[in-house]
Amino acid sequence: MAIKAKSPKPAETSNVNPDQREAIFDIFRRWGFLQTTLDPLGQFLPGEPFPTPAPDGEISAEARGYYCGTIAAEFMHIASPERRAWIQARMETKPEKPDQRHVLTQLIKADVFEQVIQSRYLGTKRFSLEGLTALIPFLDAVFAASSEVGVTHSILAMSHRGRLNVMTNTVGRGAEEIFAKFEDVDPRSTLGGGDVKYHMGATGTYVSPTGKEIDLHLVSNPSHLEAVDPVAIGRARAYQTRLGQSGRDQVLPIIMHGDAAFAGQGIFAEALVLAALSGFNVGGSIHVIVNNLLGFTALPEESNASRFSSDMAKRLPIPIFHVNAEDVDAVVRVAKLAAEYRHEFHSDVVIDLVGYRRHGHSEVDDPTVTQPRRYAVIKDHPVLSQIYAKAVGIDPAAEIAAVQNDFLAKQKEATTFEHKPVLATLPKYWDAYHGGYFADAKDVKTGLPAAKIAELVKATTKAPEGFNIHPKVKKLFEQRMKMAEGSLAFDYGMAELVAYASLLETGTPVRLSGQDSQRGTFNQRHSALVDTETEQRYVPLAHMSDGQGRFEVYNSMLSEAAVLGFEYGFSRDFPEALVLWEAQFGDFANGAQIIIDQFIVASEAKWGLLSGLVMLLPHGYEGQGPEHSSARLERFLQLAAHDNIQICQPSTAAQHFHMLRRQAMRSLRKPLIVMTPKSMLRHPDASSQLKDFEADHFLTVVPDHSVKAPKRILLASGKFGHNLRVEREKRAITDVAIVFIDQLYPWPKDELQAALDEHPEATEIVWAQEEPGNMGALFYVMNELRGMVRDRAVLSIKRSPSASPATGSAKAHDLEEKVLLDLAFGSLKA
Repeated sequence: MAIKAKSPKPAETSNVNPDQREAIFDIFRRWGFLQTTLDPLGQFLPGEPFPTPAPDGEISAEARGYYCGTIAAEFMHIASPERRAWIQARMETKPEKPDQRHVLTQLIKADVFEQVIQSRYLGTKRFSLEGLTALIPFLDAVFAASSEVGVTHSILAMSHRGRLNVMTNTVGRGAEEIFAKFEDVDPRSTLGGGDVKYHMGATGTYVSPTGKEIDLHLVSNPSHLEAVDPVAIGRARAYQTRLGQSGRDQVLPIIMHGDAAFAGQGIFAEALVLAALSGFNVGGSIHVIVNNLLGFTALPEESNASRFSSDMAKRLPIPIFHVNAEDVDAVVRVAKLAAEYRHEFHSDVVIDLVGYRRHGHSEVDDPTVTQPRRYAVIKDHPVLSQIYAKAVGIDPAAEIAAVQNDFLAKQKEATTFEHKPVLATLPKYWDAYHGGYFADAKDVKTGLPAAKIAELVKATTKAPEGFNIHPKVKKLFEQRMKMAEGSLAFDYGMAELVAYASLLETGTPVRLSGQDSQRGTFNQRHSALVDTETEQRYVPLAHMSDGQGRFEVYNSMLSEAAVLGFEYGFSRDFPEALVLWEAQFGDFANGAQIIIDQFIVASEAKWGLLSGLVMLLPHGYEGQGPEHSSARLERFLQLAAHDNIQICQPSTAAQHFHMLRRQAMRSLRKPLIVMTPKSMLRHPDASSQLKDFEADHFLTVVPDHSVKAPKRILLASGKFGHNLRVEREKRAITDVAIVFIDQLYPWPKDELQAALDEHPEATEIVWAQEEPGNMGALFYVMNELRGMVRDRAVLSIKRSPSASPATGSAKAHDLEEKVLLDLAFGSLKA
């Protein structure tokens, strides 16, 4: 039978000291969660004594009824008296009964859906929700309550367990669409792409009992369970930004977690903090731990370092509610409470929905090998719809038969499908953008007249009257005005800001985040000014004109995975914006490799989802050690295929300007990976003149017109190409051409061929890089070159292969650099 909390017995209050009553209640508010009944099977989470014992008596009995039943509330760690009082008021009342017939219908649909799959697709992975089908009425109750307080859109994220059930019974996809995924029709349509059915996203509409609608979007998610968390939060933030001031009230993020993943995967801890910070806040998310008390085959004590998998969330002032998933009325009560709390305080809420897992980790796994006692109990344990029907006194037989027949008919219909159904519909704001191959993309003119560039420079160097600018920044602004006049060459920092200003002026939003991105790690950007007297900040690009696009620049928390995931998510729901994430040093991006591998480079191939996200990765060997040299260019080139991303290393400030404008202005949406400079930010050889901004386009290849009849052509990218040019001038060498490849992927074959054809006398084509031989672009470039150049020698210059990206000795670095330059301008052996 269903586990029910004992109704509290009202205390005899006539002779009770109010202070004494409050003191006793305070004990239960703080420690009542230790003596709740949470595990439906009675094997885990046994009661523990209170650290502060409560006296016997009617007051304790009343408090125990509120706090020691099937709901465990942890909220006394919240500093706000107002928030604690709000929760107390709702916990210390007799709960209302939900519409139990409606709840039973949802449980029947959830249970029978799983049973039909089990009978028709025996031995096929589906990651069943059985044992936790209370999640379906929980979500329904959240949406019902949320719709009444103004929610119109919800972003849902979850791992694979129960995902198919949620698609059908919450998001509202037809069961025949889900069954068609099991039939795996039309396999040729996904050769080399697509994803398994329990990773796919879905869209639908929830309609409340009062007729209010909420658009639902279940976010696509890989098997890296918690990697989707910041992505979903970023998507919610983008949608809220679209809606303006009411956005936080209208858009509700709901993230569902496994218990072991919640405790064990650090990206969620990062995302939880990130979502509470300015620039990333979404007004609170509802987090649901779909807790089966097992992590694959690991017991709770192997996954959690404390009583609950949710304890990590207590680092923040947010409430946590644990609820026994077989007390479905309590589940619905907590759902309503969570929705109302999130709306009232714009805070995260964590709900730990404690149940079990009827099958193994997947349906092809035998769990009796690792948990024989638990699965001996589960084998004879009735399904939740039967338990609930008995508890509320309703005979479910007729409804079960009707639901089963309906699902079976839809399963039969699925066998007739000729093509895989599409479960998600993109919002209208994606209509103007497309993916596909680069050959299908229309190029855009990115150049601007010198007079317009000068005007934009002025817009980036404005400050309010009386604003106290730091002397160094004031001097920098004076230099930038000289750039506008044409008397000083543009550096990268100025070129970048002018690119942003040009886009903002035409209404294109720009969003940039990263560690120290407002100033810039290398003191190069200064997009936000700090008053030297008050430390107030002012962002010139946000105050250009009334009709401009929205400009946001944020110093992010010290995280790569969560912040990059957030910005990827933001770009997914703001395709018209230029969205950029900047690594403090390029190789720090390796802390976000899951986001790069599973989302950024693969989302179009797996899920048909596009993104125009820009990754700015400082790259260059300057003797600063292994962790401050390489942005791991080789990794991105290994991940590049089927025109999935762009990989660029702009050789000059103006090239950087044209590249950024191209990314925002054309309708093609592909992630852009940029190897940005460090020491070259202000190097004269990489600087640009005002006229360079008038060029029509970004040059994928920068040819060398300065050398006549060279014997050797050096091909390079980024900083090392400039080192070569400086060294060539120093040595007064006239028979070596230096060609920059500013776009490595997609490979600019035609443009490079034209640059090589300018010098038919050259007998040697040499790829020159500063990275070790097992890193950088070597493996990729040499393969491409050999396919192009058949009658000339193709050689390479590089450091020796190494286990580490760079030496930790500045002097050793200088020696290595000298050898590379000598090889470039001396004799070479293939």
